[in-house]
Amino acid sequence: MRNFEELRRQLLDRLDTGRELEEAEIREAIDNLVLEEGRTCLLSLKEKTELRNALFYSVRGLDVLQELAEDPQVTEIMANGCRNIFFEKGGVIRRWDRGFSSPERLEDVIQQIAGRCNRTVNEQMPVMDARLADGSRVNVVMRPVALDGPVLTIRKFPDRPMTMDRLVSLGTLTREAADFLRELVEAGYTILVGGGTSTGKTTFLNALSAFIPADERIVTIEDNAELQLQGIENLVRLEARPESLQGGREISIRDLIRTALRMRPNRIIIGEVRGAEAGDFLNCLNTGHEGSLGSAHANSIQDMAGRLEMMALMGTRLPAEVIRRQIAAGIQVLIHLERDREGRRKVEEIGEITGVQEGEVQVASLYRRASTGELERTGELQRRRKLERYRDEKQKAEGKNQI
Repeated sequence: MRNFEELRRQLLDRLDTGRELEEAEIREAIDNLVLEEGRTCLLSLKEKTELRNALFYSVRGLDVLQELAEDPQVTEIMANGCRNIFFEKGGVIRRWDRGFSSPERLEDVIQQIAGRCNRTVNEQMPVMDARLADGSRVNVVMRPVALDGPVLTIRKFPDRPMTMDRLVSLGTLTREAADFLRELVEAGYTILVGGGTSTGKTTFLNALSAFIPADERIVTIEDNAELQLQGIENLVRLEARPESLQGGREISIRDLIRTALRMRPNRIIIGEVRGAEAGDFLNCLNTGHEGSLGSAHANSIQDMAGRLEMMALMGTRLPAEVIRRQIAAGIQVLIHLERDREGRRKVEEIGEITGVQEGEVQVASLYRRASTGELERTGELQRRRKLERYRDEKQKAEGKNQI
């Protein structure tokens, strides 16, 4: 049999690359090529199937990474150049025993991803954030920033949105804490989820969003669309857009927050607050959009308030004291996630912002993971007005249904 690269070149020669090809067209061309190859050399059914898949993945899929992408237990794929490929499975990072035949093959895969997301990545714009069709998060760094060749990182997400029941069964939090958070979301408390890289912030936001009443209008705002909200019909999904070399203007998170305020949302969900948009987010929280959700990088619930203040100050001239009052007025609950040595993601602490004292945002702990590993209740909710109103309305509704 001819070597794979020769077969791939012949396949590309047969394909009309001047237009977007349907999957069926590509597979038909591959089948014809494999059939011809089978006439000149003896190929078993298994070898034909493997060759067919490898050719398809090389022009439409992720090439040698496709097998990892299709493994539901793999959560992260890291290609440090064409040869050094690693993946995370079961919370453990392992080395992949396969690699791209050349840096150009890896670059081809990267350009395919960029093209499908209408993104640009090259030497002039060497950093790109994008996503795959299944919602997996993609980060690319090219030369001259990446010294040893293209770097491709893919963070996969589960095929089905993670539910709070599933998180409870995995030990991420207790049933008591989950029921408590459900009431808070339904009652309209604004919640910010924090944690380090790969601690499950987006996954937890998805689980929380399932508690939002189905009759509300929700607007989600993300750098790259990753949220998987379920059961909400009146849903608007917005995604930021970077500036392009073709003259396309940047549409930032800040732009989208301002636009969202004109869409009459009940709640706004920010995939991740990273910079100056924090000030715009605080503004919308203090203008009648209670019950909104968001996430941010932080080392603890105490650190979360400080980081939010710092990010808000990047985009406004308001004094720090005003920002702190906005934080205390607009956000009620903080959730901090951590990841243990075995890769398990857990809620480490749930806290309540109780106000501003002596110039500092005060956070009281409600649940905290003890030395025994259990998430234990450590305090009672102080800002109870919305919760009690929600319980009263729910009780009245249940009473009417029983009549």
